[in-house]
Amino acid sequence: MITFAEDVLEVELFPWEKWLLIHALELNPDNTFRFRIIVLLVARQNGKSLLLQILSLWRMFVDGAPLVLGTAQNLDIAEEIWQGAVDIAEGIPDLAAEIAEGGVVRTNGKKALRLVSGSRYKVQAATRRGGRGLTGDLVLLDELREHQNWEAWGAITKTTRTRSLAQIWAASNAGDESSVVLGRLRMLAHLALGDPDGLFSEDDLDLPDDIEFDDSLGLFEWSAPPDCDVLDRDGWAQANPSMGHIPSMERSIASDASTDPEAVFRTEVLCQWVDSMQEGAFPPGVWEATRVSESEQITGQMKFALDVRTGVKQSFALTAVGTGTKGRDVLDLVHYESGVDQRWARDHIVDTVVRILKEHGVYELAMDKYGENGHLQARLEDNDITILWLDSLDMRSGCAAITDGLVNRTLVHHGDEPLTVAVMGAGKRKSVEGFLWSQAMSTSDITALRAATVAYWVHVGEPGDYDLMDSFG
Repeated sequence: MITFAEDVLEVELFPWEKWLLIHALELNPDNTFRFRIIVLLVARQNGKSLLLQILSLWRMFVDGAPLVLGTAQNLDIAEEIWQGAVDIAEGIPDLAAEIAEGGVVRTNGKKALRLVSGSRYKVQAATRRGGRGLTGDLVLLDELREHQNWEAWGAITKTTRTRSLAQIWAASNAGDESSVVLGRLRMLAHLALGDPDGLFSEDDLDLPDDIEFDDSLGLFEWSAPPDCDVLDRDGWAQANPSMGHIPSMERSIASDASTDPEAVFRTEVLCQWVDSMQEGAFPPGVWEATRVSESEQITGQMKFALDVRTGVKQSFALTAVGTGTKGRDVLDLVHYESGVDQRWARDHIVDTVVRILKEHGVYELAMDKYGENGHLQARLEDNDITILWLDSLDMRSGCAAITDGLVNRTLVHHGDEPLTVAVMGAGKRKSVEGFLWSQAMSTSDITALRAATVAYWVHVGEPGDYDLMDSFG
């Protein structure tokens, strides 16, 4: 393939690309490919798209692969890679002569390239229907980090099952916790290698004790080490193997390091994983700057709030806010649980909350009127707990208030992990009146953040900003 790229396409591959091809295309003694699945992880703008184009053309023109399937989470990306391959083929007379008459189909959603040999290159959307009914010999999945469920992977990769010379190439830079497909494949490969970065354990995947890792999965990863500083130029080079071959790259990376948010720079340029690519609940640095030690505790009256998440992923969070020992408002995550069994969730939540409230001599609890909390009302009231229901206007006011409190350093917290995870992964549903936290737009469970917002607004809001109701709704 290297010879094809250099002698036919007149493309000089970078050293890292040659190394990758030599090893990713290794053969078994029976001339089948050693690796069925290739996961290529490298920072953005290092040439992986061109590499996939060359791979596609080599499999079609030289290796005689009957069908190449190109896909990406965004169809435009898959079509752009296909278009690049077509442009290369049409621009080289020897290759153009091998394209069948009418063999280039540019219709949106149906783009294809067909050779006189019968080899084809089709573009498919990365959906649960993508590739069904087809048999692929080379499957390209670009931007695998954007696959947030297994539907597209399950549909497109199974096209190779009956093909003895098939390969699946998944290319991407690093992702976050929502990149479920890429994350699992990378974790399996790292565990098979003995977890060289010390990041995983088999418990993370709930794997059987006697598992034998599949040696047909090949991970080729260029990334900065886990503890790398964003200004470490050696780290830049580890994630950007084209640096030094593309003259302007190092200067561009230096510019990105000084302007990008850290999470963006780490994933896009250092090819490092982050918890979330969300902008988070609050402006950058605010949450970290308002963390205080456990010595700064709430004194006097405490306002408690509860938020519950039901459905497949279940959790509940109880928070409290009050004036602290240094005169600032202090936010405390009193109790958090996730994975509650739905059969006993209500009784367990109520028993836990009532016990904690009565330990503090408190008989008042605030909750979002339009959250998933209504089914707790009767049991709480049976235990002499008065409920303060906040409506959507109150919640919008609370979201703005807790942001202001943190930005102005009048509100501090203890950095409790479930609350921090919620803050970092929170998504916002914005409107002309303000914004609300949105679980649907979040990459983490935000029950703790919602409960914190309710507690803070009840603590600082003016009388009448929430409703004391005799019955829910």
